Amino acid sequence: MAMGAVLSSSRAAFLASSSSSSSSSPAAGKQQQDHTMMMIKYSSTSSPHTRWPVCSQLVAGDRNGGTGRHVSRSTGNQFSAHIQIQQPQLNSTPMRLCNNNAGLVKRRVLSRVECFLSSDPVTSGWHKPKNLTGLDTAGVLQPEYRAPVRKQRGDCRAEQYEMTGAPLGDVPAEAAVLVGDAASPEAASSPAWWQQFPKRMTIVVLCFFSFLLCNMDRVNMSIAILPMSAEFGWSPATVGLIQSSFFWGYLLTQILGGIWADRFGGKVVLGFGVVWWSIATILTPFAAKLGLPFLLVVRAFMGIGEGVAMPAMNNILSKWIPVSERSRSLALVYSGMYLGSVTGLAFSPFLISKFGWPSVFYGFGSLGSIWFTLWQLKARSSPSEDPEVTEDEKRHILGGSTLKEPVTSIPWKLILSKPAVWALIVSHFCHNWGTFILLTWMPTYYNQVLKFNLTESGLLCVLPWLTMAVFANVGGWIADTLVARGVSITNVRKIMQSIGFLGPALFLTLLSKVRTPAMAVLCMACSQGSDAFSQSGLYSNHQDIGPRYAGVLLGLSNTAGVLAGVFGTAATGYILQKGSWDSVFQVAVLLYIVGTVVWNVFSTGERILE
Repeated sequence: MAMGAVLSSSRAAFLASSSSSSSSSPAAGKQQQDHTMMMIKYSSTSSPHTRWPVCSQLVAGDRNGGTGRHVSRSTGNQFSAHIQIQQPQLNSTPMRLCNNNAGLVKRRVLSRVECFLSSDPVTSGWHKPKNLTGLDTAGVLQPEYRAPVRKQRGDCRAEQYEMTGAPLGDVPAEAAVLVGDAASPEAASSPAWWQQFPKRMTIVVLCFFSFLLCNMDRVNMSIAILPMSAEFGWSPATVGLIQSSFFWGYLLTQILGGIWADRFGGKVVLGFGVVWWSIATILTPFAAKLGLPFLLVVRAFMGIGEGVAMPAMNNILSKWIPVSERSRSLALVYSGMYLGSVTGLAFSPFLISKFGWPSVFYGFGSLGSIWFTLWQLKARSSPSEDPEVTEDEKRHILGGSTLKEPVTSIPWKLILSKPAVWALIVSHFCHNWGTFILLTWMPTYYNQVLKFNLTESGLLCVLPWLTMAVFANVGGWIADTLVARGVSITNVRKIMQSIGFLGPALFLTLLSKVRTPAMAVLCMACSQGSDAFSQSGLYSNHQDIGPRYAGVLLGLSNTAGVLAGVFGTAATGYILQKGSWDSVFQVAVLLYIVGTVVWNVFSTGERILE
């Protein structure tokens, strides 16, 4: 029997009985108090849901004394449900039902029927009837099946439910299954704020802290070398040899680090680098006490670990960061280097004065273990490997393109045939000449020229690096804003790198003419601040021209940059023996101008390597 016909006939029979009570005999009035039984029976031979009870008991409860109860039975594969409706007791006085009373009775009947249809007991009930006024038609809506939800027995209110679905006649009767009410969206707890944090930003933040540790472990030697040379009796030539030994290892792993990152993923390579250089940092005091050869080897080993950091980071960000966020993401990561210099230069004098020079190596090196634990838990080399990244974020990262497989071979001939690649290499050399001079020689400059003591030199060295950290992020936001407004990537990279070259050239020229310590420090800070715009210029360009080979490209250009550090550090000592600091700054300015010309003639922001 069709469900709509049963409900319509049952409802019509009851309303007819109610209407006849106003004109029938007292015997008929007594008959009105008899129970009216309405049965809906389903036969099912296959559905396992017929083993479930249909509905819990509905206890008495309307204010006019009406009671109702619905009971369920399940026997084998035969499933039947009954609705028993007891009409309101009118005390002992016959009473004629007016239209309003008839309407009230009608609503109660529909409420009981709806309660059966939408009940949620243990469950299985019909899911939310949409509009019960249509129950007197043949086209009753098909209830929708959902997984049963066990709930406490309780009141059933008709107005809380709706019926959804297709007409029942479209499907066989045995397909109708009683299910519990689904939880409303409001009931579902919203995810915590840290769960809504974009996963790509987690990668950026972890890379930021890796670079923070990188420069903390690098610059501590520039402060500790002064008490160490006094303790071990090292000559200035020996001090220069120790300072440069770091670059021996750093130079070896630039290209290798890029190849490893492009093949095996940035997560593995960057994690290896941090662990390696942290161990080397901790071993530095032991090596120094064993002798100079051991110290040189440990410092070179430290350079090996830090040499893979930049190529590995560039590889992982090329997969995680869309082009619209590239400049500011890279700027944030590289600002970790500057803040690492700030932290190292600020805390090293304090630790040395309180606990001795070995404390800076033990303290800074041990922080790598904390970072590595978080890296292993949260980082993946690409979004496709991360189960936590959402589909929406993955689409945003890829920007409609597909993520290519890691490279298996490097097309060296193709790479080295591109003028834009050589523009990167030459510009990186010119840029790092001035940067490494400031990194390694500024404490000496402040101490010898400006006559600051060790603590003052360390604290004042903080200011230029702090300025770089701020302006790197300012430059990143400016560059991404220009890209978003339609400026070509090529023009954006040229503008930002021109600032990164010509700004330091200007302020180093002024530095040679000032005579007060305050103005010298100010010029140094402005020089480093404008230098930080390079993060949105050449340092972002590797991912522009060849994202699939971003690690190798950065390895190539940074190899030239490391050579600039090696030669620049050694040349600065030679120039100071023969000349003055003015000559040191003039060489740096000349290279900045050369880099500006090469960059603006040959660089591009278009993808040239697939």
